[in-house]
Amino acid sequence: MTGVCGCCGALRPRYKRLVDNIFPEDPEDGLVKANMEKLTFYALSAPEKLDRIGAYLSERLSRDVARHRYGYVCIAMEALDQLLMACHCQSINLFVESFLKMVRKLLEADKPNLQILGTNSFVKFANIEEDTPSYHRSYDFFVSRFSEMCHSGYEDPDIRTKIRMAGIKGLQGVVRKTVNDELQANIWDPQHMDKIVPSLLFNLQSGEGTESRSPSPLQASEKEKESPAELTERCFRELLGRAAYGNIKNAVTPVLMHLDNHSLWEGKTFAVRCFKIIMYSIQSQHSHLVIQQLLGHLDANSKSSATVRAGIVEVLLEVAAIAASGSVGPTVLEVFNTLLRHLRLSVDYELTGSYDCTNIGTKIIKEHEERQLQEAVIRTIGSFANTLPTYQRSEVMLFIMGKVPIPGLHPTLPSIGSGPEGNRMIQVMLLKSLRQVTCGFQTTNMLTALPNSFLDPMLSFALLEDAEIRLLVLEILVSLIDRHDNLPKFSNISIISDISVLKLKVDKCSRQDNLFMKKHAQHLYRHIYLCSKEQSSVQPHFEKLYSLLALISMELANEEVVVDLIRVALALQDLALSSEEMLPVYNRCAIHALSSAYLNLISQLTTVPAFCQHVHEVIEMRQKEIPYLLPEDVFIENPKIPKTLEKLEGDVLFQQAKITEVLGGSGYNTERLATPYVPQFTDEDRLSKRKSIGETISLQVEVDSRNSPEKEERTPAEEITFETLKNAIVDSVGVEEQEKERRRQVVEKFQKAPFEEIAAHCGARATMLQSKLNQIFEITIRPPPSPSGTITSSYGQTQSRSVPVYEMKFPDLCVY
Repeated sequence: MTGVCGCCGALRPRYKRLVDNIFPEDPEDGLVKANMEKLTFYALSAPEKLDRIGAYLSERLSRDVARHRYGYVCIAMEALDQLLMACHCQSINLFVESFLKMVRKLLEADKPNLQILGTNSFVKFANIEEDTPSYHRSYDFFVSRFSEMCHSGYEDPDIRTKIRMAGIKGLQGVVRKTVNDELQANIWDPQHMDKIVPSLLFNLQSGEGTESRSPSPLQASEKEKESPAELTERCFRELLGRAAYGNIKNAVTPVLMHLDNHSLWEGKTFAVRCFKIIMYSIQSQHSHLVIQQLLGHLDANSKSSATVRAGIVEVLLEVAAIAASGSVGPTVLEVFNTLLRHLRLSVDYELTGSYDCTNIGTKIIKEHEERQLQEAVIRTIGSFANTLPTYQRSEVMLFIMGKVPIPGLHPTLPSIGSGPEGNRMIQVMLLKSLRQVTCGFQTTNMLTALPNSFLDPMLSFALLEDAEIRLLVLEILVSLIDRHDNLPKFSNISIISDISVLKLKVDKCSRQDNLFMKKHAQHLYRHIYLCSKEQSSVQPHFEKLYSLLALISMELANEEVVVDLIRVALALQDLALSSEEMLPVYNRCAIHALSSAYLNLISQLTTVPAFCQHVHEVIEMRQKEIPYLLPEDVFIENPKIPKTLEKLEGDVLFQQAKITEVLGGSGYNTERLATPYVPQFTDEDRLSKRKSIGETISLQVEVDSRNSPEKEERTPAEEITFETLKNAIVDSVGVEEQEKERRRQVVEKFQKAPFEEIAAHCGARATMLQSKLNQIFEITIRPPPSPSGTITSSYGQTQSRSVPVYEMKFPDLCVY
C-alpha cells in the first residue's frame, strides 16, 4: 500500500506539488522561501497554470479555515500575495478571481485576525496596476463588508479599533481600484456612496472627542498618529480629490443625509469640519456645486427647527470663505435670492410664533433661535459678497434693494400674517444684509457703482421716522463712500486740534467723482440736514452723520463741494437755533456739537489760516462759557447739558459773513458762501413720509406744472458769450430761490384751499388739455383727397372738401 501511495503522489500535477511544498510541517516555521521561489518561477514560466495554482491555493485555504488551522491560512495568503505581486500576465484575471474568493472567505470569518488579514491582502491587491481590464469583476460585497467593519462594535477597544481601521483601509482600497477604471463598477453610484461616506463620517465623528485631548504632533506616539479619525480623514480627502464634475453631487448628498439623520447640524462644529474637508479636497472649479447643494438642502429644511437651519447657514458661511473668488457659480443672484427668502421666512415664523409641519403638526417657534438664524444669514450674505468682484457686488446690492419694501415706490412683499411690523422687520433685516455686502466695498467709479436705481430708494429710507432704519442707511452710505479706510478715524466726534495725527489718506477728486457729486450732492446734503432734525436721533446717528460729512470731504470733495459742505454745517447751526423746530434740548446741543466738530475738521482741510483761526476762536469761547455745545460734553455716557437752552448769539456762534470773507480771499465762491443753505423738498420726501392727501395732490400738480405746454415753448436762439455764461452762473442761485418759493406756494395752496377751488383748478386744466389736443388733431389729421376738387374760402385760400364716397364722381375708365 505504501508503494501505491508513493506512486500516486508522484503522478500528481507539478503545480500541486509545488504548492504543497511551500507549507512546512509546523506552521509556526512560516513559508518555505526556497520552495516559494520555485513556485513563483514556475508561475512565471507557465502563466497558463496560474489560474489552477490560485484555485488549488483557494481550496487549501478554505479547508484550513474550516479546520481552524490559522497558521496555514496565513501561509496561504502570504503565498497568494507574493504571486500576485510577481505575475502581471494576461492570465492574471482568473487568478484574481481565486484570490478575491479567498479574501471574501476571510472577511466572512468571525475571527478579527482573519478579517484584518484578508483586508491587508486586499489593500496590497488594490495597489497593483493590472495590465488587462476586467469586465465582470464585482466589488459590491467588499464595499458592504468593509463598511460594516467601519461600524464594528467589538467589546475589546483595541481590537475594535483595529477592525475599524481595517474597514477604512479596505474602503480606500476599493476606491483606488475602481475610481479610475471605467470598465469597473461605478463606485460613485448612490448605492455605493450611501455606504462608503456614512462609514467614513462615523469614524471621523468617533475620533472627534479624542482628537481634542490628544497631545501635540511632536509628542504623539506612533499609535496615536494612526488613529481611525486621521486615517478616515485621509481616505475621505482622497475620495473627494478623485471626484469629477458629475460625481460631486453623489459624494456630497450622503454627507447631508448623515448630518440630518444624526442631528449634527445643531452642534455646527462637526458639520463645519466635514465641509471644510470637502471644500479643501475637491477641485476649486467645482466649489459652486457644493454651495448649490447646501442651498438646496436649506430649502428642503425650510420647516425644520431654527437651530438646524442656522447650522446649515453657518456651514454656508464657512464654505463661502473657503471658495475662491467667483466660485459662487453662474447663478450668483440665485444664491442671494435663496438666503433672502429664508431670511423672510424666519421673520414670518418669528412674528406668527409657529408654523405647520407636515410630520409633527404645528411647531412652536423660539424667538431667540430665529434671531440667531437671521444674524447667521446676514453674516453669510456678507461672506458670499466678499468673494465677488466689484461689478457683481453692485448687482447684488441692487438685487437686495429691489427686495426691500419701500413706501410708495414699490409694494410690500407678500407675507403670511406679517403686516406693518413684518414689513419693518424685513426692512431692517435686508438693510443689515446690505450693510454686510457693502462692508469693504471699493470702487473707482462711484457713478456706475451707485446708480439712481440704488441710491434713490436708499436715501428715501433716511427720511423714515424709524431710528434704527435711519442708522442702518447712514452706516451703508458711510461704508460705500469710505474707499481709503478713513472711517475708524472718525468713529467718535471730537474737536481735534491737529488733524495730522490722524494720518488721513486723501486723494485728489477724480473726474468720475466730480460727476457723481454734481449729480447727487444736493440729495446727500438734504438727507444729512433732514436726518439731523429728526427728534428720535441719538448719539450713534450724530456720529454717523459726522463720519459721512468727514468722508465726503476726504473722498469726493472739490472746491464747490467744500463750499456746500460749509453751508450745510452753518445751516445745521441755524437749525439748532431755530425756535420753529420743536427739537429737544439734547438734539439742539448735539447739532451744535456736530456742526462745531465738522467745521473744525473742514477748516484744517482747507488750510486757510483765517478760517482756522475763526473756528478756533469760537470753540475756545464755547469751552469757556457754554461747553455743552461741544462734542466732549454731549457725546458721552451722561451728557452734561442744561434743562433749557438760552438764546445764543455773539462770539459763541460761527458767523457766515466772517467765513465768507476769509474764504473769499482764498478764491472760494463768496456769493455761494453767503447764501444760506435751504434743503429742497422733492417728491422723494412725500414718498417716504406721506401723511396727508394735500401733499399727494400737490405732488401731482408740481409734476403737471413741470410738464405744461407753456414751459415747453421754444425761445428764439440767443447768442452765447462769456458774459452770458457768467450771468447764468450768478443768477442760478436767485432762480433756485424763486423755484423754492413757487413750490412752497403750490404746496400751501393745496393744503389750505377749499375743495371746490381745487376741483375748479383741476377742471380748468382738463379743459385746457382738451383744447390743446383738439388743435393737434386738426393739424395732424387731414381729410382724404376728393375727386370732386377743392373749394375756395372767402380769404382766397383753397381748402379740401370732404365728400362722401357715394357722392363722388369717378371717371368712366375707373368704373366697370
